[in-house]
Amino acid sequence: MATANKELTLIQKSIPHIQQRYNWDCGVTCVLMVLPEDDRNDFLANFSKICEEEDFGQTTCTIDLCYLLKRYNIEHCMYTISQLPNKRTLRTFSNTVSKTAFRICKRFANASIDGIKVVDAVLSTKDILSHVTTKGPAIVLVDAALLSCDLCKHNKLTSEFRRILGGSYRGHYIVVVGWSGGKLLYLDPARPAPLCATVPARLQNSRLAPGTDRDIILIYCDYR
Repeated sequence: MATANKELTLIQKSIPHIQQRYNWDCGVTCVLMVLPEDDRNDFLANFSKICEEEDFGQTTCTIDLCYLLKRYNIEHCMYTISQLPNKRTLRTFSNTVSKTAFRICKRFANASIDGIKVVDAVLSTKDILSHVTTKGPAIVLVDAALLSCDLCKHNKLTSEFRRILGGSYRGHYIVVVGWSGGKLLYLDPARPAPLCATVPARLQNSRLAPGTDRDIILIYCDYR
């Protein structure tokens, strides 16, 4: 535990930053980050096989990430405002819309039977902060065009123009890992930077954008 700018800093320090390898695997990469090392190595060694067994191909949604976490016995809870396929998300997977929609519906329907907790609720930024500083990281679905980093300055201009002028939804997953100097700290699988930071209002704006369904997965594991 350390201090920065006279504010409490709590970071889930042992979570590694991993950069995604494809244009579709940001969510899967976030799962890789929160796995213990042995499980992470197993997943990487059997990546194609596991993706095939999970039947999501290259069209992962938040409920798919929950099933991956369940596969490796990672305690978690998903929060969302809709247990149905999101039309904005499905447009991204236009070649496999019917198959993806069927899988999502089936997985939500079977979630409680399969031991996966899904709660219909919206978490506030305060809720996220409370969780990551006491219980574990959070995998958060955001609109990538609305999120920018104050450390590496990634997406600064783009996010401001998008906020003012609007634009199409760009779903993306990040891992929120802590808090320092009035900013939330997160790992972005799309960036080479090991750590990103943003003010709470900017994270809130990006995760409440149409298309995200306010999806978030809280991980119950202390990595400090």
